[in-house]
Amino acid sequence: MKKNYLIVALGLLMACTSGKETADTDGAMAAQIDSVRQEYAPDKRVALFNVEQRGQVLAGETNMPEAKQELLEKLKAANITFVDSIQVLPEAELEGKAYGVIALSVANLRSEPKHPAELATQATMGTPVQVFKKERGWYLVQTPDKYLAWVDDRGVSLMDKAAFDNWQNSPKVLYTKPYGFALEAASANAGSVSDLVYGDVLALEKQQGDFYAVSFPDGRKGFVPVDESVKYEEWVGSRQPNGDNLVSTSKQLLGLPYLWGGTSMKGVDCSGFTKTVYFMNGLVLPRDASQQVHIGELVDTSNGWDNMQPGDLLFFGVPAKDGKPERVVHVGMWIGGNQEFIHSAGRVRISSMNPEAENFDEPELKRFLRAKRVTPEDAVVDLRETALYK
Repeated sequence: MKKNYLIVALGLLMACTSGKETADTDGAMAAQIDSVRQEYAPDKRVALFNVEQRGQVLAGETNMPEAKQELLEKLKAANITFVDSIQVLPEAELEGKAYGVIALSVANLRSEPKHPAELATQATMGTPVQVFKKERGWYLVQTPDKYLAWVDDRGVSLMDKAAFDNWQNSPKVLYTKPYGFALEAASANAGSVSDLVYGDVLALEKQQGDFYAVSFPDGRKGFVPVDESVKYEEWVGSRQPNGDNLVSTSKQLLGLPYLWGGTSMKGVDCSGFTKTVYFMNGLVLPRDASQQVHIGELVDTSNGWDNMQPGDLLFFGVPAKDGKPERVVHVGMWIGGNQEFIHSAGRVRISSMNPEAENFDEPELKRFLRAKRVTPEDAVVDLRETALYK
């Protein structure tokens, strides 16, 4: 009987020890996963690292092979046993078509692969995107500002590397009016092939009278009035993102409706507005206000607005307090004059920081956080230096 008690006790001890070792291993593996996630994907809006442990199995996906490699090396160095089941995107089901070009005048990109999902951002026609995977007729893509979102299959034309290079190497035209149409024939009375907005980029085939014959990313053909468009090389070569041009461009958007997730002439949210203004001057900014606040040089506003220059960005929100982090929730652009700035709030409009002004915006003054000055070096992409559309 005493011998039986010893066997039971030994078994219990081994079970407890085994359970403790398993818990320690699980904790160590989780810590390594979190460490790599913080290093490579601190902002899930622009980097994908959806990896989790399921026992000894590493499951999930990432668009960064270097992040996966780093994790595997860390686990090996820590002598942690694991089974690698992490998928590196793009997924094989795309069959090499991991390149895409936006095919609508404005494609709505959503936070989930379904139409009722939040509008995360937009992309204009001709914008090249990286395609990572497909789910129920939707594609997870990454735009030039690095934003990750889902676009439906009508909004993007998928291409393999050869087709994408062929598209990129084609001469282009950029549409320059706020809104218009590509037509079926070289006539003002012709029917419409597609609507167009400022910034849409199409492949140029030839000039035919007062029209450019163009082709769309999805193969459609059309005609765009010459006086409503410009050859892309001419447009990008003429971009000068100085204060005067930024202010002039921004005022072209006055009255445009506020649209959560909007970054086009069909509607803009606050950061979509500043992003559009800078794009029209050749610079691609990060997508959200909470991302834009991290670029540029801090402008000293501790003693008023004398140091501000036209084109500077103003950020608004809730300061850090009681252990809670700062929340940047709004952005506008300084235009000068009577301490004025322009922003999208309800609609694109001009407000003032001057309490004596008719357009004084007291709520925004109260939640002002800081101002930043953006240079071409701060942009995600300087279109004048990068062959993004060519």
